[in-house]
Amino acid sequence: MPKGTNPEHPHSPSKLCPQGSRLYADALRAGRVPRADVEAAPCLVDQGLLRLDPDDDEWMRPVPPSIALAQRLHPIERQIHEHHRRSIALAELFEPFMGISTQETSPAHSITVLEGLDRINAALDLATAQCHTEVLTVQPSSHRRPEKRLMEGLERDRPLIERGVRIRTLYQHTARYSPDRLAYADQFTDGKVEYRTIDELVERLIICDETVAFIPVREDRQVALELRHPGLVQYLVRVFEFIWNRAVPLSAGAPYEADSGGITEIQHSIAKLLVEGYVDEAIARRLGMNVRTCRAHIAKLAHLLGSGSRAQLGYLIAQSGILRKDN
Repeated sequence: MPKGTNPEHPHSPSKLCPQGSRLYADALRAGRVPRADVEAAPCLVDQGLLRLDPDDDEWMRPVPPSIALAQRLHPIERQIHEHHRRSIALAELFEPFMGISTQETSPAHSITVLEGLDRINAALDLATAQCHTEVLTVQPSSHRRPEKRLMEGLERDRPLIERGVRIRTLYQHTARYSPDRLAYADQFTDGKVEYRTIDELVERLIICDETVAFIPVREDRQVALELRHPGLVQYLVRVFEFIWNRAVPLSAGAPYEADSGGITEIQHSIAKLLVEGYVDEAIARRLGMNVRTCRAHIAKLAHLLGSGSRAQLGYLIAQSGILRKDN
């Protein structure tokens, strides 16, 4: 049975239950926790985050997060190297045929519909294998299998960096509070890799060498468009640069300091979307956070403004003047 799938305590290997998160944090702070307490969260042992105290088997000691993370990444990196080897082999296979056609891409082939994850990933692998200068990416936060997306990114980014390709990536501000995403970014500290964040991103985007771009068509990521029309690609590059110039470098620290009224930037963004009529689920999706976190910020806004209802909150936001800095 895979680790983390105890039938009496089921969840995926990339997650911790609330009890497990609390116990692991307690163990890191205190240096150990009673073994009896761990029975409520067997995922900690299944995932190798706690081990028996060699001096007293009634206690368990924590494995440092850096070591636990390295143990998890090791098999992933082995897979990355294997996929990298296969990508190079495929690129070498098709390279002799690339120069046969002397015609420029026709309008009929400037937009290609890619259906199915296998075909989408194959097109992305080929584009990144042929990339020599720069990759631009917009990566909105996702709460569905985020570890799988990070692994896909790691698989593509590492070979690019080894070839000296520059990578610029835009995340939402909420990425600053994702340990997995921060650990991923920490692996690439070279000056050719830059990360910035902004409060709101619309959709995923990948551009290679300003010649080919990929955008999703459906939310389930099963259909995407491969764009090679120069005009379309250049337009998307300009959109990326517009957002990039307004984003905050990930290394600059948290951009959520409260203003004189006690309202943070993220709450300001939520207030703006509330006034525009968005419901909680849509606001959470646009800002890259879960609905519970979004509602906690809305509750804080209501408390700060003295609102007793959702309708009143929208009115008080409009009257308070907190949105004036957008004008």
